[in-house]
Formats: sequence, C-alpha cells, structure tokens
Amino acid sequence: MKEITIEAKVDNLDRVLSFVDEQLESAGCSIGIQTQIDIAVEEVFVNIAQYAYDPNVGPATISVETSSNPLKVKLTFMDKGMPYNPLAKDDPDVTQSADERPIGGLGIYMVKNIMDDVEYEYKDGQNIFTIAKNIE
Repeated sequence: MKEITIEAKVDNLDRVLSFVDEQLESAGCSIGIQTQIDIAVEEVFVNIAQYAYDPNVGPATISVETSSNPLKVKLTFMDKGMPYNPLAKDDPDVTQSADERPIGGLGIYMVKNIMDDVEYEYKDGQNIFTIAKNIE
C-alpha cells in the first residue's frame, strides 16, 4: 500500500492524480479504467478540499492498495474534517432535466456508478471514504 498526505486544497488535485496514476500504472491498469478512477478521485478529493475543513484547510491522506485474483485497486481517502457521509444522501433523479433537478449530488452518484465498491465510515475522528474497482 502506498499513501500520500497532502493539504486538502483544490490546487493539490494534480499532485493527487499523479500519485494515483503512478500506482495504477505500476499495477498494469488500462488507460480506460485509469480515466474512470481519475474521475472518481477528482470528485472525492475536491469534495474534501471544498467542504471538510471549511473555511479552513487541513490534511487529507489518500492510500492506494492493489490486490490480485481479481486484480483490484482500493483507494481510501481520510480527513479529520467535519463528519459527513455522502452516501447517506439520496441519488439524484437523473430522469429530470438539469433545470428541474436540484443542484448537487451528481458527483457522488457518478463515483457510485464508476466504482465497484464505495464505502464510508467515521472512525477515530476521521472521515474514511473508500472506493474500489476491479481493474482486469
């Protein structure tokens, strides 16, 4: 398992994506799956950066773990910001037009559809958001 701890600021998104992509490439992840995972990583990290410590800034730790049989990647995002479970919110009604639909909620909905597993827990004063995808 590899991890990075970085200030949860949108300006650090490129560093987070570079770190994740490096791990995915070394695991033999295809560019198509890597792109999907990058979309999920961006959504989760930007949410932490914008809301976890608002109005302040704090750290976020991102870990990447790969396993075999099947080849799978698990990413865990941890922060000590305000407790918030994004999975507790109902999915948006995507049958409505963008004008009819309330603002927000599409990002986590996308993450849930892109990834194979999505979990949240609040433990020891930390938000722990885990996403996983089979990469074979």
